[in-house]
Amino acid sequence: MTRDIIDINDFTILVETGHSEVPTTDSCLFDESVIAVAFYGSGNVDLTVKYGDTSKEFGHTKGLALSFYADEKVEFVHTVSADKPLECLVIATSIASIDKLPNLEGELFGEMLNQLVHPNDHYVEGPSFFMTPEMQSIVDQIFHTRYEGKAKMMFFRSQIHTLLAHFFGQLSLMSEESIPTEEREKLEQARDILINNLEHPPSLSELSKEIGLNTFKLKKNFKELFGVPVFKYLQNERLTTANELIRSKQMTIQEAAWHVGYDSLSSFSNAFSKKFGFRPSEIKG
Repeated sequence: MTRDIIDINDFTILVETGHSEVPTTDSCLFDESVIAVAFYGSGNVDLTVKYGDTSKEFGHTKGLALSFYADEKVEFVHTVSADKPLECLVIATSIASIDKLPNLEGELFGEMLNQLVHPNDHYVEGPSFFMTPEMQSIVDQIFHTRYEGKAKMMFFRSQIHTLLAHFFGQLSLMSEESIPTEEREKLEQARDILINNLEHPPSLSELSKEIGLNTFKLKKNFKELFGVPVFKYLQNERLTTANELIRSKQMTIQEAAWHVGYDSLSSFSNAFSKKFGFRPSEIKG
């Protein structure tokens, strides 16, 4: 497990990564009360939040953006395993620092995360959603940047502010149009079906029938919830999964391409390059 702490203005940035061949838990507590947003990368690690006699579990964290208030009594427990490595980026600040934040960020926290600025418990969960492809790309670049030293710090600073801008922008869009809880659960079920069937995904009509939501609502609300159309999301998942498999040396480039449903290696390489900005052959594990 590695945990890097970076101070940027009045933000504390926590960058956590971890890999383990056997299930292993990693616990984290803050030494002061914080308002924070956690962004989870491609690892899909399990998360349990514990405070007092209360606990809440998150079984699917891949791509999750989770805002919260937590004091010193709240424990965050990640369960890391071979197929669920840890990639967690936390952007945190204290309530006392809200008014000192630059670029109107303090006002945004006060307006859009008011329940966190004025908490009524040890742990208060704010809005959460699955990141748009643009946000996922930023998080992936933060975890896999090739920069070092001062260039790396400059890169981190720019990406953290860009990520926060996307986060608040997405919150604004969500407040304009809300999806009923029952439909949201069906759409999350559709996402899980796609993730579990990368090589042979269902058609749109098959997916619609399986989750019990008509095709029109599936197409419209899936894009609203996840930021992209159904099969664009599928392509992103295919390429992200292939990237993980190649980077961790679990598969060769050809094997990874086949595993996520690409028959043509050239098509896979072109799509991969378009998404990540480099070809699979350029990955360094």
